[in-house]
Amino acid sequence: MTGNTIRSGLLLTLLFLGACAATPQQPPCPGGQQNLPDCPPEDAVRDLLVETHYQRRRRADAEALDIDPIKLGMETEVPANIAQGKIIGSSYQESINSLATKIWLIDNARYSVDAVYYIFSRDLVGYAFLGALCDAVQRGVDIRIMVDALGSFHSSHSELKALRNCAIDGGFAVNKLGQTTTTKARVQAVVFGALTQSPGNINRRSHDKLLVVDGANPDLAWVMTGGRNISLSYYGLREDGSRDPSAYKDLEILLRSPPNARVSESVGQISEHYISILLAHSGNKVLRSGMAYNGQIRKMRDSLAALRAMPDFQQAYDSVEGYLQQDLYPTRVRIAHELGNITNTDVVSQYDENLKKNPNSIIYITSKLSALDADNRTMRIVSPYLFVPKYERDDGDVYHDGSKKVQEWLQEHPDNRIEIVTNSVLTSDNFFAQAIIDMDTAPSLLLDREAGEQWQKKLSKSELNPELVESEQWQQLINNPRVRIYQTGKLDADVLGGDVAYGKLHAKFFLADRWGFVGTTNLDYRSRLYNNEMGFFFDGEALHQELLKEFEALKAQSYLWGSPEWLQMRAAVRDMRGMKGRTTSNQRDLFTDLLRTGLHWQF
Repeated sequence: MTGNTIRSGLLLTLLFLGACAATPQQPPCPGGQQNLPDCPPEDAVRDLLVETHYQRRRRADAEALDIDPIKLGMETEVPANIAQGKIIGSSYQESINSLATKIWLIDNARYSVDAVYYIFSRDLVGYAFLGALCDAVQRGVDIRIMVDALGSFHSSHSELKALRNCAIDGGFAVNKLGQTTTTKARVQAVVFGALTQSPGNINRRSHDKLLVVDGANPDLAWVMTGGRNISLSYYGLREDGSRDPSAYKDLEILLRSPPNARVSESVGQISEHYISILLAHSGNKVLRSGMAYNGQIRKMRDSLAALRAMPDFQQAYDSVEGYLQQDLYPTRVRIAHELGNITNTDVVSQYDENLKKNPNSIIYITSKLSALDADNRTMRIVSPYLFVPKYERDDGDVYHDGSKKVQEWLQEHPDNRIEIVTNSVLTSDNFFAQAIIDMDTAPSLLLDREAGEQWQKKLSKSELNPELVESEQWQQLINNPRVRIYQTGKLDADVLGGDVAYGKLHAKFFLADRWGFVGTTNLDYRSRLYNNEMGFFFDGEALHQELLKEFEALKAQSYLWGSPEWLQMRAAVRDMRGMKGRTTSNQRDLFTDLLRTGLHWQF
């Protein structure tokens, strides 16, 4: 047994003890009354393995653990897992495939489903997802669901309370022999960082987007994560089933264990344990049901039926079984997270020290991999809100300057280069974040000091100044062969009168030559300082090539930052009516205000 397995086992034991402390004793069913709601069929068998699994899946009481579960998650040594991986890409068809796959996996779950999402909307997709979960628990599948209090804000969360009521008529779990057991399926519904529980920590959010099906059963388990939330706007559809051209352009990774994998080393099991840690956070609120919520349950079923009736969805759903076997490649994966962001203090002035406390951090692991992989030549990054960080001590001393770090890396490795794909003013849904990208991220990586200062001046002296943007020096700076920044959207966009739908970039991944990462982090300040983020590092040439195809496809839908075409596109957006036109025209003022008020740390 490896050291990693031993340490993981310690984590499981602590969570298991906390869960057992919270496990109520089940009353026996009186003889002859097996028709009562909580009583199993007369031929049901007691299975200790099923009971133990249910105990381990019960949300642990943080106070009973004698240690902060978040700290435990940071300190646990996490093993790499042998897996099979598939990229669910950013096209319209892949968006539909993503939703169809989620519903299909829930429909075909045998033992358990875990769903953790930052945004869980009360729209057709959200209610349809809940409808599938309701059906699952009534088949005997154990359900755990967690949403973020801010990202999924609602005063009562009656939809999740209604899901809990689906368990009243819940089925009984089956064992590995297919026998019905005496263990009844449940729904555990949790709100992460509930504002009523920890109002002082309103900034500390769970930005997770993770679905785990049958996690403790390696031969059946599937794990899906990436940028897509549970909301209609992430899947390319409108309520009537027609295509939504303004939908988010996103991406996910789908993982499963290879045949005959051991439970303790499977990607499904490690993902299930990770969710157990999140659920145990002391700032969470466990939802209880005090009403019938029959109207909410009807809405779930009606929404699921409406989704199944949509032709594009139905076609994708009918093809899922074959789709899951296509482009599924061998890989090694390692889960990573930013759990430290939930509890860290002095997040700006002590960022470097905080980072050392979490060796499972996405940023920490990336820095170590980059240092170890001396032969890496190209780093490719896709993020909707990419910032280049700069951190100061309390006295104002800058101790970390991301742009300088990049320049040092390029100087030390003359053959290396960076390619970035991010949003433009045309495709972004966040004009504050876009102001930081266009006024700081890109200029700090591409422009010299003089050109950067000129670029930040008012429009007439910068963007509309031919002496700047038509100069030979400008062309040399923006066409740096070693730093290329692309922004999605072109002049033929539908919102500009053309016929191409570019949507809104929301994918988050990065690629080195030998390894990559797919997850939830935007690499903005919120992701680096305040949000918990998660995802998987991976290696494997075939999976790498699939993600490289996605990168090149997004790049083909983009303009080079600072190019004449890019400047024309921005001019066209400024001429648009409404918020997008105004905020693009006032981008420099927005950026100045963010810096002046310190609000840039919140984006």
